[in-house]
Amino acid sequence: MAVPDDEDAARENRAPDGEDLSYVAIEGVIGAGKTSLAELLAERLDARLVLEQFEENPFLERFYEDRARWAFQTQLAFLASRFRQQKELQARDLFHDVIVSDYAFEKDRIFAHHNLDGDELSLYETLFSLMEPFAPTPDLVVYLQSSPERLMQNIAQRGRSYEEDMDPDYIKALHEAYNYFFFRYTKSPLLIVNAAEIDFVENEDELGELVHQITSTRHPGTTYFTPLLSREEQRPAA
Repeated sequence: MAVPDDEDAARENRAPDGEDLSYVAIEGVIGAGKTSLAELLAERLDARLVLEQFEENPFLERFYEDRARWAFQTQLAFLASRFRQQKELQARDLFHDVIVSDYAFEKDRIFAHHNLDGDELSLYETLFSLMEPFAPTPDLVVYLQSSPERLMQNIAQRGRSYEEDMDPDYIKALHEAYNYFFFRYTKSPLLIVNAAEIDFVENEDELGELVHQITSTRHPGTTYFTPLLSREEQRPAA
């Protein structure tokens, strides 16, 4: 994969209003392609890459075996890990002006409200409210919106052992919860990408198209990006 030189990367990273993009968070349901896009975007922008440490969660495999029993422990472990990473983001990186992450801290509450209730959810909310003010706000959140069917296909293809028996109903419910959350999200500029219509991993042109959209989206509110429509607009008239 060709990587732009420093001057090209700097030009590509500069927003139309003259401000630099410094922190981009990629979001989406399990299997949406968050990590893949974060890695590719960080390479294009010569950015510092911050990835969610899900494999370090000692409760995750047990959670997928028995969600009701292990939800609270799993959620608190993720909250602590994500908060530690968010605190580290505040430390200045002398080698990278841009940070790209494969999650936004606020999404932690999506899983909490889906998997917890009663006193456990109340305690979680108390802890989250204490941590949230210390988490830096992204300059842009990119939400990769896909279909439950496509998500299940991607999960099967990546072959993680603890995801072998992933419940399609769980993915469908998360898909609905993510849509509900991000269609009401206002904390940062938001780019919603129709991820079912783009292959940014295998198609260099489509990746470039998406990177351009990401680096040029800075205005407040929500921007929708459907690659198929974008290609139709660029096609010469007959």
